[in-house]
Amino acid sequence: MTTAPRRGVRPARTGSSLPGGKRAAHHPLTPRRGARPAGRTWSGDLYAEALRAGSGPLYLRGPDGGLLPLDVERWCGGPDEADRSVLRRCRGSVLDVGCGPGRMVCELARRGRPALGIDVARGAVERTRRGGGTALLASIFDPLPAEGRWGGVLLLDGNIGIGGDPVRLLHRVREVAAPGARLIVEAAPDQVDERGPARLDNGNGAAGPVFPWARVGTAALRENAARTGWRPVEEWWVADRPFLLLRAGE
Repeated sequence: MTTAPRRGVRPARTGSSLPGGKRAAHHPLTPRRGARPAGRTWSGDLYAEALRAGSGPLYLRGPDGGLLPLDVERWCGGPDEADRSVLRRCRGSVLDVGCGPGRMVCELARRGRPALGIDVARGAVERTRRGGGTALLASIFDPLPAEGRWGGVLLLDGNIGIGGDPVRLLHRVREVAAPGARLIVEAAPDQVDERGPARLDNGNGAAGPVFPWARVGTAALRENAARTGWRPVEEWWVADRPFLLLRAGE
């Protein structure tokens, strides 16, 4: 995980298409000063080790000290039934925020759909590229290619918690999304609305640095969406994973 904003952000592979016919490699990126939320991210050694292994154990230790298991093996596999329900609802070019090892970006690429993954973990970006997807080493709070033109945005696997402030995150996603864009968010399976310091933990005595995080259930997500100009269109569950499809105002 990075502990401070980087001087630059690695561009995606040459030749990858972005909205408007642009090429990802033609977008040198330099983060705005103060663009990112304060604090660390979770792209540290424990996460890198889990990605290399393709499995955990890996946990998120929340503000209350409880351990939430992270499904690294699922993230490193192909799309499951729940993921496919998301893929069926994607329209236009898709930005996957916190893409991880890239199962969604790679599947969208295989389907011939323009897609870009962004992640602050170098190992996640490299794995996405090896799988045939296009990815940037970047935060959602960095300047990004094709801002204001993405037809779809994904916040899956708890990534509504990025930065520890869902309202700020949803505002930022509005900036990068096109008018009328679709945002698909995976909420927490319980009705929580919590924000605070978190860290990664491998369950064997090793823990990563503290970073800001949030967890929101469907009710809190709907409230946050209403405050940021996103309109709920559909809610569905697959197994124990709840999703909301939101639309941006025209």
